[in-house]
Amino acid sequence: MSVSPEQVRHIARLARIAMSDEEIAALAPELNNILGWVEQLGEVDTEGVEPLTAVIDQKLRLRDDVVNDGDCRDAVLANAPAAEHGFFAVPKVIE
Repeated sequence: MSVSPEQVRHIARLARIAMSDEEIAALAPELNNILGWVEQLGEVDTEGVEPLTAVIDQKLRLRDDVVNDGDCRDAVLANAPAAEHGFFAVPKVIE
């Protein structure tokens, strides 16, 4: 499979990328080289090879999920414009 300069121009227009004729002429061979490598990868026998997400096996380090109350209510309410009975006080919205 090869890409012509007209196809590169069409792709650039679809992507809304302004390219000069010189840039298009330089990009067409590069895209053809990339497509050649992709075709070579398609010839590799991958039967029995499991897909990888990473080259090395990594385990996520998880912390224990411990429930606590935070014990910082007074510090949080200190930033509130108004607080009543240990809660944020907000103006009435419904009439």
